[in-house]
Amino acid sequence: MIDRRRLLAAAAVLAAPAPVFAAAPEAGDRHTALNALFDRFVKEGLDLSPEGVTSLGLDTGERAYQKSQLGDRSLAAAAKNIALNEAQLKALDGFGTAGLSAADRIHFDMVRFGLANQVEAGRRFPYAGGGAGAPYVLNQLQGAYHDLPDFLDSQHGIETKADADAYLARLDAVATAIDQDSEQARHDSGLGVVGPDFVLDKTIAQLKALRDTPAGKVVLVQSLLRRTGEKKIAGDWATPAAKTYEEKIRPALDRQIALAESLRAKATHEAGCWRLPDGEAYYQASLVNWTTSSRNAEEIHKIGLDMVASLTARMDALMKAQGLTQGTVGERLAHMYDDPRFRYPNTDEGKAKLLSDLNAKVKVVQAKLPQYFGTLPKAKVEIKRVPQYIEAGSPGGYYNPGALDGSRPGAYYINLRDTAEVPSWTLPTLTYHESIPGHHLQGSLQQEADIPMICRLSFYSGYIEGWALYAEQLADEMGLYDNDPWGRIGYLHDACFRGVRLVVDTGMHHLRWSREKAIRYMMEAIGDKESATITEIERYCVWPGQACSYMLGKLEWLKLREEAKQRLGARFDIRKFHDAGLLNGAAPLEVMDSVIHNWITSQGA
Repeated sequence: MIDRRRLLAAAAVLAAPAPVFAAAPEAGDRHTALNALFDRFVKEGLDLSPEGVTSLGLDTGERAYQKSQLGDRSLAAAAKNIALNEAQLKALDGFGTAGLSAADRIHFDMVRFGLANQVEAGRRFPYAGGGAGAPYVLNQLQGAYHDLPDFLDSQHGIETKADADAYLARLDAVATAIDQDSEQARHDSGLGVVGPDFVLDKTIAQLKALRDTPAGKVVLVQSLLRRTGEKKIAGDWATPAAKTYEEKIRPALDRQIALAESLRAKATHEAGCWRLPDGEAYYQASLVNWTTSSRNAEEIHKIGLDMVASLTARMDALMKAQGLTQGTVGERLAHMYDDPRFRYPNTDEGKAKLLSDLNAKVKVVQAKLPQYFGTLPKAKVEIKRVPQYIEAGSPGGYYNPGALDGSRPGAYYINLRDTAEVPSWTLPTLTYHESIPGHHLQGSLQQEADIPMICRLSFYSGYIEGWALYAEQLADEMGLYDNDPWGRIGYLHDACFRGVRLVVDTGMHHLRWSREKAIRYMMEAIGDKESATITEIERYCVWPGQACSYMLGKLEWLKLREEAKQRLGARFDIRKFHDAGLLNGAAPLEVMDSVIHNWITSQGA
């Protein structure tokens, strides 16, 4: 899973005001003019997103001033962003597609899809800042209280006194960001948009854990003290940081906790977004937002059921070959979770060994990449533990892209709250998904590609998560499980897991399943631990549709690869296919069809 901060940075770029052309440029100038329009979008978008600027490694030079700022989360800013999206879409449509090359038309369509989707959903669903896919401001997976401590610790670089001063300025703005989230949540509550009771319970617990941490131990303060110490930056950093935390941030957390508790008192236990205003339409818009596919919930549910049945049969055969014959496939997977031979000790030493083993796997796959890719990323990837202060509500793993200039490597985060949740047979596939040949390879190639900046920053979950899931299958095709039968079972488990996601996401948000029914279905199908299953199901509750993007995207990659093989025959080169699909940037699935079809034609088919 890609860190949601990447999505927010990309969305900010697309929220930029656009120039208005008095008349269309001459045909010979169309390429230059389109790129100038895109550059203007990027510039204005980054002006609105200080966190995005830092995450991309652009907070230097003329943008150094943004290193001391945080983005505006207010209701007024949300309304302004919606209006800017509309203005930008109008300008893009006014520019038109006449006279554009095939490559420029691809980039035009990529940008337009995102804008049109944001404009349509932004006006129709006026909650959570407008748009679809994440209806609750206060939840266990996002929000200022959740995102900013990790952002300041892992993204805000500290090399000089000016960097440390900028950190303090941002720390001072954290309370405002928390209060702005509360303002939005209060507004949404008036519209009847409140998260389920179980979501608010976990959110309140995390808010209280942050508020009740002593100033000297909270990461917001500790990070500054640790890193100024490491860089030997003189000064008393402890006093102002602790003062800001005690006098501004903690009271803002108190206010948000009080609000969340008042919302909890009137929250229902219903898991699906169907209960929201215009909820059925909201879910369909969320599916489009995340998957970039036109498939409806009924169709997606059926695809999921069929995939679970097929993959369960494949796992059954492999398990029997390894001597596991008793019980359902789900029960046998649960037994594998409990088998001590697959479990790392749940200690600091055991977790360090786990991370070391994952780094070794990355080295093995790295050596095989030239056989499958014509272009390889320059950026390196680091494997890190999910910060302990957010691991309770975080997924099993996610990827955080590196800086555009290469100054910060990509990072694959794995959740080690309990090593029983990540037995060794699950780890190869998770690693291939989040690092290489998955998210890190795709994301780094996109950032390093010779394409317009707006396309280097584009984020479409169907494409990106679809690639990462395709990469899991590619790892099998690369021979990475040839001597690892348990790892291959883990690969099929994870593929089945993504099929289960199609079932439970549509189940809760369209068929009105309860949270408990979704948990039960997932545990029975794939045998996962209850704690991990609850985390997953509750994630789908707050990000409706996102979990469907993985398998639908993978199926599109596989469909296009098979079409290319059929049409090109002996001329098909998987390295060229991968380059064609990866070097134009993340695209909506319908635009990716055009990318691959153009490439097939260019190969003489």
